[in-house]
Amino acid sequence: MIYEIHSGSKSFGTKTLFKDIHFLIRENEKIALIGRNGTGKTTLLRIMAGEEFLDEGEISKSGKVTVGYLRQHAFDDESLTVREQMERIYRPIHALEAEIRAVEERMNLDTGEAVLTKYARLQEEFEAMGGYTYQNEQKTVFSRFGFTEEDLDRSVRSFSGGERTRISFACLLLEKPDILLLDEPTNHLDLETIEWLEGYIRKYPKAVVIASHDRYFLDRTVSKIYELDDEELVLWHVNYSDYMEAKEADYLRRQSAYNRQQKDIARLEALIEKFRYKKNKAAFAQSKIKYLERMERIESPSAAKKNFSPRFTAAIKGGKQVLETKDLVVGYDRPLATVNLEILRGQRIAVIGPNGEGKSTFVKTIVSAIPPLGGEFLLGHQIEIGYFDQELAQFRGDHTVLDELWDEYPELTRTEVRTVLGNFLFTADEVFKEVGVLSGGEKVRLSLAKLMLKQANFLVLDEPTNHLDIPGKEALEDALKDYEGTLLVVSHDRWFINKIATSLLIFKDGNAVYYPYSYAEYMEGVLTKQAEEKAAEEKKKEASRPVRKKNWKNEVKRLEEKIGEAEEELERLRALRFEPEYYHDYRKMEELEDQISTQHNVLAAYMKEWEEAEENLANG
Repeated sequence: MIYEIHSGSKSFGTKTLFKDIHFLIRENEKIALIGRNGTGKTTLLRIMAGEEFLDEGEISKSGKVTVGYLRQHAFDDESLTVREQMERIYRPIHALEAEIRAVEERMNLDTGEAVLTKYARLQEEFEAMGGYTYQNEQKTVFSRFGFTEEDLDRSVRSFSGGERTRISFACLLLEKPDILLLDEPTNHLDLETIEWLEGYIRKYPKAVVIASHDRYFLDRTVSKIYELDDEELVLWHVNYSDYMEAKEADYLRRQSAYNRQQKDIARLEALIEKFRYKKNKAAFAQSKIKYLERMERIESPSAAKKNFSPRFTAAIKGGKQVLETKDLVVGYDRPLATVNLEILRGQRIAVIGPNGEGKSTFVKTIVSAIPPLGGEFLLGHQIEIGYFDQELAQFRGDHTVLDELWDEYPELTRTEVRTVLGNFLFTADEVFKEVGVLSGGEKVRLSLAKLMLKQANFLVLDEPTNHLDIPGKEALEDALKDYEGTLLVVSHDRWFINKIATSLLIFKDGNAVYYPYSYAEYMEGVLTKQAEEKAAEEKKKEASRPVRKKNWKNEVKRLEEKIGEAEEELERLRALRFEPEYYHDYRKMEELEDQISTQHNVLAAYMKEWEEAEENLANG
């Protein structure tokens, strides 16, 4: 145990966030903190970071535990370069290096055992602190967050707000605190960076606590989940996929126990009512009354809390061809990408790719928010676009929620408007809140309510799941799966993409490439390509050896040996599926399945070479 909260409670005014909770962190654990928006996840992280305090309870720490929290990292002096900011992180390494140099100087005069022992100890400490590798790690982490080596010498103030946040994140990872606290770490990161971050966190040698609504990310990084709900903190020793199954099973079990007890109570109450007024049965009735009074009642398991309920429909069907682009060049002051694409009615396309490649610029172009830099695009017959803008800039601060919706759809009655808003969780006096004070999640819900009423047959959505909690994402997924129109959505949420998209438009290196596959199928293809590249590299190494006329008989023999080795490795990997270390750990099993898939492809590549060699041998 390196950190523990005992009987912790926290309130703000009359609202209790949590009470009497217990939170435990052990070394190297990767923990998720989940719950609906507003349940207190960020507050709990701030308490762990020392920025907030418990109302009641105690906190225990082991030794000099260091805690790193992204929100803590505001730059004191933004005139410094990024390199200078990062050098602050490495002051302990530089100090230790100076001490090593001083001992080396001393060793010129003193080669005693004490000096040599100290020198060996300092070198071990230096290596453990990353003294020999920190510069390479600095470049790797910085580049993975989308920066170049030249950016290290720019002042912090020269970057945008979002870029400064990513620099802070990079600095936090490089500091390597004993407990790393991450609040929605995948927000505003592209898929490549998120995938890299997953691997980084899995290998991170210390503890990590992640508050996130990114289900795919949690599934691939954590093995323990704390769920904050109804003022309580519930522990689940599973990853996210297994948590969903376990939670459903637990709900059904508790519901069954509750139903059985309710039937028993109803039976006893019927007996009491039947016999309580009969003299010869009065004692029997009284005994049953006392039995009921002493009974420990099972609480009804909380039914799924109300969620917003969109239902997207199209007023008109529209033409078969929804959108066609011809050499469409998108960008602002410079071209970002060229798009050639045809979208047909009913297609569900996810737009993915690294940040800055033109994804949002593309959707802004086809909804005529910005002009194209070249080429053309054409909407089909009777195609009406419904556009969701991730920036949510369309809200005016002095409007109420009710006004915002009613002004856009004045033909609706007040009752109809309030009914729609109620379906999106704006009830009672919440409809009179000014839109300028709405939270990110509330703004998303209001935008989706307006979008639903438009009844468009072509939905163009730019990061619609940002700011939504997990139940909100699930509600949106269900609504979009039932939508019969055409869907084009920009998203970094892989779970969401897997659920609703049947094809991909991938932006990278100035091009937009259409793939008629789901995200899962696309990733399977990526793994296959990696295996083929690995096989090709092996072949290239083989070819680089001294050139001699091939003896096809020997080549067949060599390849048969390689095939045998590859088959043995495949069987070894398959056998691991039955090891508890793997089938009890979803993340390890997922990594194992990736290795098995890669090994299949390696074996297939050898088989193909063997067939060619056999043919050459047969042909003499």
